[in-house]
Amino acid sequence: MKIVGVAACTVGIAHTYIAQEKLENAGQVAGYEVHIETQGTIGIENELTQEQINEADVVILAVDVKIAGMERFERKKVIKVPTEVAIKSPNKLIAKAVELSSK
Repeated sequence: MKIVGVAACTVGIAHTYIAQEKLENAGQVAGYEVHIETQGTIGIENELTQEQINEADVVILAVDVKIAGMERFERKKVIKVPTEVAIKSPNKLIAKAVELSSK
């Protein structure tokens, strides 16, 4: 299974990168390919390619603010949560993504 997503917090520093790391690690431990783009004070990093988005089964948006490029995910299954959820419960969030992808 392939998961892509975006992490973005209100300040665009700490929680953005912690959420990215937690989601990528939880996904890898579960055996999935996970790519998380970050949007913060220094702009977009690890920008998702259109190919990654097209191949993704689910999109996880761990965001506390409006993000750039939402239109990229229009036809995808999307889970949107605050960054805090991705940080505190990344394994549950990955499990929810797996459940959504099978519907």
